[in-house]
Amino acid sequence: MTVKEIFDTMDYGPAPESAADALAWLIDQGASFGHFIDGSFTEPTAEFQSRNPANGEVLADLSQATQSDVDAAVAAARAAFPAWSGLSSHHRARYLYAIARLLQKHARLFAVLETLDNGKPIRESRDIDIPLVQRHFYYHAGMAQLMASELPDREALGVCGQIIPWNFPLLMLAWKVAPAIAMGNTVVLKPAEYTSLTAILFADICRQAGLPKGVVNIVTGDGAVGEMIVTHEDIDKIAFTGSTSVGRKIREATAGSGKALTLELGGKSPYIVFDDADIDSAIEGLVDAIWFNQGQVCCAGSRLLVQEGIADRFYTKLKARMANLRIGDPLDKSIDIGAIVDPVQLDSISAMVAANTAGEVYQAPCDIPEGGCFYPPTLITDLATSDLLMQEEIFGPVLCSMTFRTPAEAIEIANNTRYGLAATVWTENVNLALDIAPKLAAGVVWVNATNLFDAAAGFGGIRESGFGREGGWEGLMAYTKPKSQAEPLERIEAYPGDSSEIASFDPLDRTPKLYIGGKQARPDGGYSQSVFAPDGQLLGQAPIANRKDVRNAVEAAQSAKAWSKTTGHLRAQILFYIAENLAARADEFAGRIDALTGGDTGAIEVEVAISRLFTYAAWADKFDGQAHSVPIRGVALAMREPVGVIGALCPDDVPLLGLVSLMAPAIAMGNRVVLTASEAYPLVALDFMQILETSDVPAGVVNILTGSHSELASPLADHLNLDAIWSFSSTALSGPIEAKSAGNLKRSWVNNSLNRDWISDAGEGRDFLEAATEVKNIWVPYGE
Repeated sequence: MTVKEIFDTMDYGPAPESAADALAWLIDQGASFGHFIDGSFTEPTAEFQSRNPANGEVLADLSQATQSDVDAAVAAARAAFPAWSGLSSHHRARYLYAIARLLQKHARLFAVLETLDNGKPIRESRDIDIPLVQRHFYYHAGMAQLMASELPDREALGVCGQIIPWNFPLLMLAWKVAPAIAMGNTVVLKPAEYTSLTAILFADICRQAGLPKGVVNIVTGDGAVGEMIVTHEDIDKIAFTGSTSVGRKIREATAGSGKALTLELGGKSPYIVFDDADIDSAIEGLVDAIWFNQGQVCCAGSRLLVQEGIADRFYTKLKARMANLRIGDPLDKSIDIGAIVDPVQLDSISAMVAANTAGEVYQAPCDIPEGGCFYPPTLITDLATSDLLMQEEIFGPVLCSMTFRTPAEAIEIANNTRYGLAATVWTENVNLALDIAPKLAAGVVWVNATNLFDAAAGFGGIRESGFGREGGWEGLMAYTKPKSQAEPLERIEAYPGDSSEIASFDPLDRTPKLYIGGKQARPDGGYSQSVFAPDGQLLGQAPIANRKDVRNAVEAAQSAKAWSKTTGHLRAQILFYIAENLAARADEFAGRIDALTGGDTGAIEVEVAISRLFTYAAWADKFDGQAHSVPIRGVALAMREPVGVIGALCPDDVPLLGLVSLMAPAIAMGNRVVLTASEAYPLVALDFMQILETSDVPAGVVNILTGSHSELASPLADHLNLDAIWSFSSTALSGPIEAKSAGNLKRSWVNNSLNRDWISDAGEGRDFLEAATEVKNIWVPYGE
């Protein structure tokens, strides 16, 4: 036999990892677990089992939390919060450091237990998941240390309810627990029903680290336990990772509660291969993109888009690579693909593939172990964007594919989805890569790589992939709030009057109009309302906008997409120009405000509005992203991008300043806006339209409606082409707006009926800029 023949016939022999220590740990604990509440474990009730998906063997009995268990965990977290948040940054950092060190000391135990419980290959648990878990606690130990100096105006939110999925049980725990406790919050966490064991082992690590009782509490059980956490009145924030359908229900359930919310949801991520790509490298990357963790990854590259000229060659090589993938016992260090987490998930994958009638299905001729939850690596080619499998998340080792001809077509296909979590671009042309990446609707883009994660770089999506980020400075902010305390906001009513008294009204009446698409437009309904001074004098009429006007305004804003591509310098010039034109009519606007409100602060409001326009003109080309320091030979660029089209209900008490305070940061960052002016004092907004018309603001960038906030809030929050909605109305609309925003999971920023001092510094700054931008992390490895 020649050397070549030996190499051609060689195969990987078994390389099993011993499960003895992990099984011994389970037995030592009685293989039965209660909840971890207030620093100790409760008596187990053994209501459901955790099984090894590779062979169906029972690993342990677990307890289903009741409402009283959840109440006890929340009470423990609430009791621990004052002391924990009151600790110095340095002391919290020491605890996180201790946890990180203990995770390192017990790394192999965690890796084996994770593989037993989840079914993922031991190589992945050992070399990816557990090191990343350690990295998150080390990184956030540093963040805890820096909080006092770098975030002096921020403080902890309070008690955080956290619900994590089964695909990365310990890593998702670390993503949520580490930043929460670093910033001084306390936690009630629910692991997934299928995979609770490493969370329980982590609870034991918390005890070994001496973490104060009640800082971390863990309750186990099914989705009903998650619902108890979401709806609990004494929880201040919900952080959820899971399916989009459940995320939508959580958005509805928390609406109006005042709870902070971050959602990391599903995805249907494109994997784009251009004709100049290194094909062999792209295929190896694709193996990681879709068959890593059996494809049970929210950001899996499950939509393969190949440029037409190389498609046949690419598919041939890909099928050859698939045929050599090894499926088997997850504890075998030589296998590539482990077990699906549970028979329920296996049945779901099988049913979706079986129901598909489009394209050509290829399943790798791999040896499938008998027993256990295994599914072969699958490729389905020649699909269309409208096919179900190109749109819906399969969450399994199934790759769906189609071809494209041009970069423009690749972008169009890639963005043709309701999701927006991640994307991969494979090309040897760096100019092409950096041209494509910003155009992809995704929170994370990998160039010539895939599934790169680090604690320093935020991870999260847009569209129906959720909102908020985990990791980095942007993820940290989600676990803090401003230290200032707001007072309850009272509803501001328009002044009554007698519309028959018109003696003081200008006989040359101006027809009241809305401002849509860069021009004044008559209201669709043809109605207007009279606006009176405090003494009952008729000052004018304002149009009453309706649902059709909202639709027209959103369409105009959508048509102004070019604004998002303009330079910050150009946007700054236009904001300066608006300020200049407003200053030229300052006395007129001050008089109008005083006449409407019956006060004498109109001049101050106008002056602050001019200053605010200058502030955001200054920020337009200065609110930068950053280059994250990540442990790869490469760079992760955190790029600030506009949210898109923002609908906003303006404050009622400061009719000019409130409108400017929402409009200016939004358009400075490249967004387009649909503004609903002060309901009580709308005439100022009608006058401000003339300022916009003479300030070179492109048509559709700013649209202004007047009318009832309660009537306009619903069509705005419902609109699927709005990307965000803000409400600072004095009408109590926060709950309905948040509930309706669940339709397309648009970002919402509401006042929860709390007052904001718009004249002071609280009326401007980074909070507004953060709300007006999304962070896209673009990973660019370099070198040979």
